[in-house]
Amino acid sequence: MKTYKIKKFDHCELYVSNAKQAAHFYQNALGFQPIAFKGLETGSRDKVSYVMKQNQVWFVLSSPLKSGTTIGKHIDIHGDGVKDVSFTVDSAENAWKETTSRGAISISKPKLIEDEKGEAIISTIKTYGDTTHTFVERKNYNGVFLPGYNVMHSNSIAEPTGIVHIDHVVGNQPEGKMNDVCNFYEKVFGWHRFWSVDDKDVSTKYSSLKSIVMANDNEQIKMPINEPAKGLKKSQIQEFVDFYDGPGIQHIAMSTKNIIETVKKLKANGVDFLPTPKSYYDDLKNRINGIDEDIDQLANLGILLDSDENGYMLQIFTRPIQDRPTLFYEIIQRKGSQSFGKGNFKALFESIEREQANRGNL
Repeated sequence: MKTYKIKKFDHCELYVSNAKQAAHFYQNALGFQPIAFKGLETGSRDKVSYVMKQNQVWFVLSSPLKSGTTIGKHIDIHGDGVKDVSFTVDSAENAWKETTSRGAISISKPKLIEDEKGEAIISTIKTYGDTTHTFVERKNYNGVFLPGYNVMHSNSIAEPTGIVHIDHVVGNQPEGKMNDVCNFYEKVFGWHRFWSVDDKDVSTKYSSLKSIVMANDNEQIKMPINEPAKGLKKSQIQEFVDFYDGPGIQHIAMSTKNIIETVKKLKANGVDFLPTPKSYYDDLKNRINGIDEDIDQLANLGILLDSDENGYMLQIFTRPIQDRPTLFYEIIQRKGSQSFGKGNFKALFESIEREQANRGNL
C-alpha cells in the first residue's frame, strides 16, 4: 500500500542561460505572469530563478550567477531545457522514502524550508538522464510559491493566452531505452501503462517512433516515453537525443478550453508553430465526424485533429523555442478523447522532417 499520493504536476524547472530574457519571452509570447523571484536580492548567490504562472501551469526559469555551477554545466551539455518535473504530494518525506526504497537514486533528502508565510517540505530523486523529479508538500505554506522566493511586482501584466494546465510531459530516450524507463516508473512509482504506439502505427517514408504513456494512480500525471525506431533517415527523436546529448524532456503539452483563440493569441505574440500542409485537411471531414470547429479555421491556423471512441482532440506544436532543436511546446484541447493523436503523428512527423531537412539533420 502506498504511503503517499501524487496529486498533480506542481511545476517544471528549466535551466536556461539567461533567465531574465527567458522570463520576458514567457510573459510576452506565452502569456505567463512573473509572480516570484529568487536571486542576489534574496540572498541566493549562485542561482537566479523567476517563477512564471498562468492558471495552473507554473514554470521556474533558473540561470547560474557565476561559473562552475551545476546549472552552468547542465546548460553547457544540454542547452536550455527542462531539469525538473515536480509533483504536488501529500507527503514529500513518504514519497522520497518509498521511491528510494524501490530503487530510485536520491538527489535531495526531505528538507523543511520555511519563511514568514509558513513551511514546505521538498525532496528530489533522479529519473532518466540528468532529469529529476521533486516532491513538493506545501499544505502548511501560504506564500506565493515556496519559501525563499520573494513576491515579484512586475511593471507589466501578462495578457493570458488561455493556457490552463499541464496535460502531459514527454521524455525522449535513446533507441532501446524506452522500456527500461517505463519499467522504472512502474517499479519506483507503481504507475501503469496508459496508451502506446509503435513503429507500425507511426511511421513515414523516413522515420518512426515508439511511445508508451505512463500514468499515475489518478491519471492526473501522464508522461509519454518515446524512443526512435529504425527508418531510412534520422528520426526527430534521434535528432533530439543528439542535440540534447542524451535523454530528456522533449515537450510539455498545455491544455486550453479554446484552442483557436489560444493559437491566435500566441501567433499574434510571435510564437512559431510547425506548419501543417493543406492536404491534411482534405480528408478530415471524412475521417472525423461531429466537429464543433470550422475546418477552414483549423486549416488556416494549422491545428491538427484526431478522434477515438470517446470524442476528439485538437493539438498544435510550436517550433523549438531555442536554437538547439530540442524543447518545444504543445497546445491541446480535449473534447472527450484521452488519446495522444495517433492519427496526427504522420502529418506531424512529415512537418518535423521538413524542418529537419532545413537544418541539415534529416
